[in-house]
Amino acid sequence: MFDHVVFGASDYAASKAFFLKALEPIGIVVVSEGPLGIELSADGKSSLCIRRAEEKPSHLHLAFTAENRQQVEAFHRAALDAGAKDNGAPGLRPNYSGRYYAAFVIGPDGHNIEVVYHEPEG
Repeated sequence: MFDHVVFGASDYAASKAFFLKALEPIGIVVVSEGPLGIELSADGKSSLCIRRAEEKPSHLHLAFTAENRQQVEAFHRAALDAGAKDNGAPGLRPNYSGRYYAAFVIGPDGHNIEVVYHEPEG
């Protein structure tokens, strides 16, 4: 649906380190980095762009797709190791659907970061 998402980070270095570590389990890597900030992607088709910002940005909810439940779990561990606050351990979310397996954390600028897998385990 999206080509790219861009948001500002009040502590660029902390956000860069956090997103690289937290999203590594789902294949997110640096595509480019320059004076404005960094572009991250797993497929080269859609990207997450983090820009340097003077002020703390408004909070966002960013949800990333996982290829399996293990990636959701690995994301949650990596994000907590990177300094995130837990906002929902890996698990099914029956209030969304019987197949919605996700984990949530709060990142350095207060953004709600999610990784979700939509298929039944099998």
